Amino acid sequence: MLVASPGLLVSGILIWLQSWTLESKLGLFAAELFVWWLLASALREQTTRPLQTLANVLSALREEDYSFRARGAAFNDAMGELALEVNTLADELADQRIGSIEATALLRRVVEEVEIPLFAFDPDRILRLVNPAGERLLQQVDVRLLGRTADELGLKDCLSSENGTLLPLNFSSPSARWLIRRSTFRQRGVPHTLVVLSDVSRALREEERKAWQRLIRVLGHELNNSLASIKSIAGSLSGRVSQSALGPEERQDFERGLEIIESRAAALNRFLQAYRQLAQMPSPSLRKVALTPIVQRVAALETRLKVEVVPGPDLELTVDPDQLEQMLINLVRNAAEAALELAPSTGLSSHNTTGAPFSSPEVVMGWSLSEKQLVLTIEDNGPGLLNPSNAFVPFYTTKPAGSGIGLVLSRQIAEAHGGSLELLNGSGHPGCIAKVVLPRSEGVASTTSRL
Repeated sequence: MLVASPGLLVSGILIWLQSWTLESKLGLFAAELFVWWLLASALREQTTRPLQTLANVLSALREEDYSFRARGAAFNDAMGELALEVNTLADELADQRIGSIEATALLRRVVEEVEIPLFAFDPDRILRLVNPAGERLLQQVDVRLLGRTADELGLKDCLSSENGTLLPLNFSSPSARWLIRRSTFRQRGVPHTLVVLSDVSRALREEERKAWQRLIRVLGHELNNSLASIKSIAGSLSGRVSQSALGPEERQDFERGLEIIESRAAALNRFLQAYRQLAQMPSPSLRKVALTPIVQRVAALETRLKVEVVPGPDLELTVDPDQLEQMLINLVRNAAEAALELAPSTGLSSHNTTGAPFSSPEVVMGWSLSEKQLVLTIEDNGPGLLNPSNAFVPFYTTKPAGSGIGLVLSRQIAEAHGGSLELLNGSGHPGCIAKVVLPRSEGVASTTSRL
């Protein structure tokens, strides 16, 4: 209207100079003003409204709302081409946003499903991200972990030690060794530290087992040859001594000495044969078997004391039944010997994990199910473990007649089935708990066994 004001002024003067009546002059001038107002409104509609629409679309894009589009997008028109470009930009940003959301969802699912503990700390060493594996390691849910410092969580060494260091963690198994990997990333411009923990205990034990196997094979071969010769020579000398002209006392001394040599050679040979089991453990022959009969059978084999079986869910496992039974026999035998060692002499009366009191030497077996695992426990009321770190060292034993391979073989069997074996001291009472964890099989029955 302002642009048209000079023309309107000139037109009004010309109309006023005419010899028309006043009403005609005013009517014509009013009509002229009305027509000009219509033209100005149409011009505004074609220029200002599209600009406002584009401004609204751009504002929505700035707020990450990609549902708005500009109208009147067309070629061969300046405003239309601008609207077309803005709409194209909105489509591309929407596709990028969908891709980002899908990538974030995939990353979140991978982080949740990976079995390796992950932790992300901000520059103040405050935990900002943890995955379910990290929650299981720290035995707390994320709402209790997020916002706490690394010192409070017991992860101080994970941030201060060198990258690639092997560390034990206080809240995990004493024998566990964790490989620390650290990297950095930025979130909203703020640097964060990503800590990845890998449990390499099983890999280290596998290498250790292979080393023991090689050593046992060499020692077994060399010592067996020597012991066989010693035993044979001792037997021959014993026969010649009985035919010699020695006096009774001298003959008796020689015979006793040769008998000791022969018996010790035979004992050492049996000793080596037992150790050779570590080097000759076959791979498990897997098939589906019911757990309850195996547990009942193992409990019945121990006659020195009562082995109580706490009923658990009926289920089938895909295992080697012979190896599983041998592992349970070893663990029950150890538990029975520990219970017989302490309880009769001290008269201790404690409580097991089921809440029942120990009134005599006793072993309790039971099992439970989690989402993916079977947890089987064997508990005794013996003296417990004085040095848990040595429990799985080959050839280490505290028993006068022990060989030191029972627990090693048992853990080897558990790990060959994809599980684990852990020994823990009883919480709040004397005794030891052997905890066997095996992968859960499908087809768990809904009933509970009655033993």
